[in-house]
Amino acid sequence: MVRSTGSWARWLYSGALYLLSPLLWRRIWREQTPANPRKERLGFVPRHRGGAPCIWLHCASVGEVLAARPLIEALLDRYPHHRLVITTMTATGAERVRALILARGARLEHHFIPMDFPAATRRFIDRLAPTLAIFFETELWPNLLAACHRRGVPVIVANGRLSPRAYRGYRRLRPLMQDALSRVDWLAAKSSADAERFRALGMSAVRTEVVGSLKYDLSPTDEVATASKRLCTQLGSRPVWVAGSTHPGEDEQLLDAHARLRQHYPTALLILAPRHPQRFDAVADLCRERSLPAARRSRAELPDTRTAVYLGDTMGELLVLYGAADLAFVGGSLVPVGGHNLLEPAAMGVPVLTGPQLANFEDVALVLREAGALVEVNDGDELVDALLRLFDDEPERHRLAEAGQAVIAANRGALARTMGGLAVLLGG
Repeated sequence: MVRSTGSWARWLYSGALYLLSPLLWRRIWREQTPANPRKERLGFVPRHRGGAPCIWLHCASVGEVLAARPLIEALLDRYPHHRLVITTMTATGAERVRALILARGARLEHHFIPMDFPAATRRFIDRLAPTLAIFFETELWPNLLAACHRRGVPVIVANGRLSPRAYRGYRRLRPLMQDALSRVDWLAAKSSADAERFRALGMSAVRTEVVGSLKYDLSPTDEVATASKRLCTQLGSRPVWVAGSTHPGEDEQLLDAHARLRQHYPTALLILAPRHPQRFDAVADLCRERSLPAARRSRAELPDTRTAVYLGDTMGELLVLYGAADLAFVGGSLVPVGGHNLLEPAAMGVPVLTGPQLANFEDVALVLREAGALVEVNDGDELVDALLRLFDDEPERHRLAEAGQAVIAANRGALARTMGGLAVLLGG
């Protein structure tokens, strides 16, 4: 009966997609790279014609690709006779995967995920012919999951995450989500709260396991550590703080806070790294409007003593930028976005500051908070106060950094548990 109800729900869902297709195509049209023909959005990927078996991993965008990096590395190392195909929804995610391809070689491939039309998803699965499908975090596409089931492809949801906000949205579509989750062979949830929300949508408790968050298995590479140390040396002994993954409405608050900080520390430098590359030029304009001289990393410009802002307008270097600073503010948290990865600066040994909007990282924030490894502010005024206090207190900065690294060390292990469950479905 579940499948029957779900089939009707999926039929209605597919009809709505077709009706909305002009708007969807308009949105997708912007998410393009020269290496990916737009026909990939209809499932036209190169046809698998034998050879190395394929493991397929889907990550929505750049944030998920970065969070999945430990899993990607482990898959490449553990299964040397498989090819790993990563799909993304966004062009920024595609560029991040392309950087991994340059680092890891030919066994790693990238395609855009097809739009969730029934024919497009069937075509994609038939052509790709994966031996295992891994969906990262909250990517639940009903027709794509049905296409996997039709072809007998085992499905894993890795680092399964379902925020309260996402759960409320999915709950309105429970028959559809119950049908989608019935196609999942194993859900590796990152917390018991996430697991419970998935079960409330219809996920089988028997096929759900709490493994922890893969984000704790983040290990900066030697190349990242070296580049970060080099940048730190280039910036000199001035006070430096970084604001990473920032959003509209937040950059203005951060720049205003930095201007006030410079009244007390005239040589202070803000490394500002907007979340989305299409905003790089707009944020550079904001710096000019506020008379804050800026250097741009994309132009190989290095800050001098007059520079107030170093614009991190490159992709894939956020860890490098975090590690070069004395303090790190994680964006998406002064505006209602839900925050971003609080563990990235902690992994680089840098004290972590955040705003109040943490819906996407409540579990991580709780662990850091309980360990005394998180500085939380409600607005720009409190951020200035926190920056002044911490720049005046070097021992406290060291304590926060050590506490953050201790949290990461104590919570590692999700990767090993995920790889163990994946091995069962792959047959060894």
